[in-house]
Amino acid sequence: MKPQTVPIADDMKNRAVIWFRSLRDTICQSFEALEDELTGTRLSAHAPGRFKCKTWEREGGGGGEMSLMRGRVFEKVGVNISTVYGHFNEDFRKQIPGALENGGQFWASGISLVAHMQSPLVPAIHMNTRMIVTSKSWFGGGTDLNPMFPDERDTADFHAALKACCDRHPPVSYQEYKEWCDRYFFIQHRNEARGVGGIFYDYLDSGNKDADFAFTQDVGRTFIDIYPRIVRRHMNKDWTTEQREHQLVKRGRYAEFNLIYDRGTQFGLKTGGNTEAILMSLPPEAKWP
Repeated sequence: MKPQTVPIADDMKNRAVIWFRSLRDTICQSFEALEDELTGTRLSAHAPGRFKCKTWEREGGGGGEMSLMRGRVFEKVGVNISTVYGHFNEDFRKQIPGALENGGQFWASGISLVAHMQSPLVPAIHMNTRMIVTSKSWFGGGTDLNPMFPDERDTADFHAALKACCDRHPPVSYQEYKEWCDRYFFIQHRNEARGVGGIFYDYLDSGNKDADFAFTQDVGRTFIDIYPRIVRRHMNKDWTTEQREHQLVKRGRYAEFNLIYDRGTQFGLKTGGNTEAILMSLPPEAKWP
């Protein structure tokens, strides 16, 4: 996507677009470093993975970039950025704050990441942050950890990092965003949580855009600090066939949630986004018993 094809109406939009791109670049570099570090597993002899980037343009305004890697630590990881704008259809605009008041006009920019790991001992992860503008404007996003075999230390460290992030930005409430995450990432038809939680927030419009943006940036920085540390704890351990089978079934649950409940998936499809980028979140392989 050529930067000049995206009309930036104000400084905050411009800052958000630049930040999401910078965060994408940092994440990709960090994940490629993990690929280089792998030793001692059945996949160590394979070549380290590298991200491949593909751009796309949206009919009606904007576009994005997909960065996808299939490697020896990351079986499939996508780190997507996009900036899109235009008009919501009449039905969808009723669901978006401020869209009825301005005839359905919108602008949205963000980053979305999902990582499915080779090892069932390494937790999968999701993270996204975004800025959306209609007649109103707000930030949203979050991250949640999805282990195949929950590890108490991983869970505690992940939540501690997110709590520290929230605590740096009063009056942001870690407890509120944690509970929101638990409610949101719940597979209703299975009556089970998708993973071990994290934080989720939306419609963040405190009246101080700089503060809201600073928190959203810190969520990204916190993610890139804590998740690679968790990956390094487990990525050099070998695993069994039984553990792999369990991983594939858990991935099926992940796919069910993203196809049935995930609002980001629905937003992308209903605003004419790139289908390949939207469904990047689906695992490369899954099973249903």
